[in-house]
This record gives sequence, C-alpha cells and structure tokens, in this order.
Amino acid sequence: MGLKNFLFITADQWRSECLSVLGHPVVKTPNLDALAADGVLFRNHYAQCIPCGPSRASIYTGMYLQNHRSLENGTPLDARHTNMALEFRKLGFNSILAGYTDITPDPRLYSAGDPVLKTYEGILPGFNRVLAMSSEAFPEAWAGWLEERGYQVPGNPSDLYYAAVEGYPGAETRGKTYAPALYSKEESETAFVTYNAEKFIRRPGAGPWFLHISYLKPHRPYLAPEPYNKLYHPDDVPDFQRASSPEEEAKQHPFLAYKLERTLNSGYYSSSIYPRDDKSLRQLRATYYGLITEVDENIGRIVALLKETGQYENTVIVFTSDHGVQLGDHHLVGPGLYFDQTFHVPLIIRAPAGERQQQRSRVVEAFTENVDLLPTSLDIFGAGIPIQCDGRSLAPFLVGDTPEKFRTEVHWEVDFRYDELGIGFDESSLNVIRDEHYKYVYFAAMPDLLFDLKKDPGELH
Repeated sequence: MGLKNFLFITADQWRSECLSVLGHPVVKTPNLDALAADGVLFRNHYAQCIPCGPSRASIYTGMYLQNHRSLENGTPLDARHTNMALEFRKLGFNSILAGYTDITPDPRLYSAGDPVLKTYEGILPGFNRVLAMSSEAFPEAWAGWLEERGYQVPGNPSDLYYAAVEGYPGAETRGKTYAPALYSKEESETAFVTYNAEKFIRRPGAGPWFLHISYLKPHRPYLAPEPYNKLYHPDDVPDFQRASSPEEEAKQHPFLAYKLERTLNSGYYSSSIYPRDDKSLRQLRATYYGLITEVDENIGRIVALLKETGQYENTVIVFTSDHGVQLGDHHLVGPGLYFDQTFHVPLIIRAPAGERQQQRSRVVEAFTENVDLLPTSLDIFGAGIPIQCDGRSLAPFLVGDTPEKFRTEVHWEVDFRYDELGIGFDESSLNVIRDEHYKYVYFAAMPDLLFDLKKDPGELH
C-alpha cells in the first residue's frame, strides 16, 4: 500500500536525552522507544531558536530565525512564507490540527478590527480544522470538554489549570511540584488533545490526511495528574550540570548573569514559583519526567488506534519538540540562552516501506536540525521542496544512505532585545555554531564564547 497519511507530533520543551531507548537512567518512554525501533532515531537533532513561537516558525517553514523573522512569541509570521500545512494542502491532503501552533498571523491580511488580531498567538495558516486548542481558546475549550464529561470547572478555568491539590501528603518533604493537579489523567489537557486526535483518526473522511498533534507538555506548569506526579523519585534523577552557585555561574558571561538575576527574581520561572533549593529542583525534574511519560502513553494510544483502524502501514509518523529546557542546569529552570539542554531535542521518523525499505532501529549520528523537517516531509511524499527552505531532506537517512555533503555542525540563534542590557535592539542577538568538538557563541555586541565540548561537556568553562 502506498503512502497516504502524515502524522506530525510535537511536544513542548522535551529534552533530547529523555527517551529510555537512549539509556536515560530514570524516565521511561516505551511507546516512543517502540516507534524508534520501527523507524529511525536522530541522536544529534537540534532546534533553531527560542522561545516556542519562533522555534515553531522554523519547523513549519524550514527557515532559520534570521530569515523568517518571527523572533518572539506574538511576532507575526510573514504570509509570503509557505508552511507545512499549506504545502500538504497543495498535495491534496486534509490538513488538521489537534493542539496549537503558537503562530501569530500576518496583520496585513486582515482589517484593523478583525478579532484574529486581538489574540496574542494564533493558528498556522493552512489548517482546515482545529480540533483542540489555540491560545485564544485555551483553557476554555479544555474546560468545556471537562464540563461535558460532568466535571465541575471553576469560573476561571486557569484556576484549574495551574492549581495543585492542597495539603497533599509528602509535598512538604518532596517539594512543591510533587502535589498533583486537581484533574485526573483522563481529564488533563494532554488527554484532551489525544481525544480530539482520536476522533479524527476514527473518521478521517476520504482522501489523504495530514494530522498535526501538538502537545503542550512537558512544558510548565510542572504539575502532573496522579499517578505521574509520583512516578519517579527525586533521589533518582541525574545531578545538575552547573557551577557551585548562581553567582559563580554568572561569571561566565554578562548575558548569563542578567538572565540568572532576572529569572531568579521575576517571571514564569522565578524562585518564588519554582524554588531553587536542591530538594525542590530534584522533584521538579521528577515531575517533568512524569509529564513526559504521560505524553508517551498518549502517543501510544494514537499509534494503537492507527493500527486498529488499519492506517498505520500507510502513515508516516514524525515526532520532535520545539526546544528543550534547563531544569536546574546552569541554575536556570526555563529555556536558557545558548546551552545544549535547551536546543538539543529528540527526532524519530517512521515511514512505511516504499520503493526502498526504510531502515528499522537505525540511530543516525549526523547533525540534523528542525529546519530539515519540512523538506524531509515533502521529500518522503515525492513533493518539491520550496526554495525558501534553509534545511535539507533527511529522507536518504531513512533508507540507509547519507545525503551528499551533509552538514558537520548545527546552528541556532536567539534574538533577546532587553532594554536593561544597554545595547541596541539590532545588536541584541546571539548565534551558535556547534560541532562534535567545539561550540562558538557569537554575540553582536557582547563578548563571544568558545567551549571545548570534549574537555568540558557541561559547558562550565
């Protein structure tokens, strides 16, 4: 049977090493392990930028940040750039979204009063239907689903989304993020996305389909429903890669010093929300791993349904993440600066047998990037690759080959633009080039950095 369908799954802030198939000492991901066994795992895969919106723009357009120019969450994506949903529609696919895309539309396409311009982030152009949530509909859409299931939702659904069970036994000794969510695992927003995806898979209609499932987890809040909150013990999590103190860490670079001070004292990842003592940070990691296993189990439900409905053997499946997160490494909790923990992400591609048999259980060591995903997806389906794409097709790796003159390093960039740094907005950026041995971090108006990764894999010196 020929290729017919394309399932593209993304998670948010999933660190590359968090797959048990790669030998992680704690987290278990049996369903993604099985997908990797039936496909190809790319060990050295990297995101192109942070935060979520710019990174997803790179995934969907195949372009580096400096070219698509959507440099922050809420920055519009130029409508002149094509994207994954539009390209698959051109091929006759029904493009469906279950989840969100963090893409803000080009305001030049709308009148000044259009409601689409009143939201912080929107939906990538090209999707025929949105089955789960967009920024303007979340958590309301999820809350409405809960009410249909008989759940008592508070007047402000965010109170449900961010609140943990009060007085939960063990939370005082284990750490703040040990307390579970108020909702069950069957009622989480991860389960909500899966439910909507399953509805489509059961009745996809005629013709080929492109289904993009976009899970928010393991993104903060680090709040897991039972039993995922206690699935892993904080004593078992890997140690942190960091200097002896935030003050010592800050000596590495003035931008790092600024970010440490800023995130310790304010913002979503401040110490008042996520305490920085070792006990709390180790539990935060354990909770994060629990959220990863929750997503893995939901992906397992999707794959099982594809097999049950006879669609697995003609569906290409791609799994990746927009970027990673620090989780206490270098004394940072959220996504951070230029460190590998934030930019190194997983990639698994499973394609049914075509004219040439796809490799099974292959692990590719070459450096690959999220900008490769659009050209790869189109190449698998025999379509042309838009000239805008900065990435390259990874399809040859799937059949045991290596693309000619393939890259020997990866690249990423961050556009930060903070007034407090005392440099111009046009100079507030960094670019990274990293190979097996070295990582060079170029700052437009601040000191550069060079790391010897063979001698200093933790990037401490």
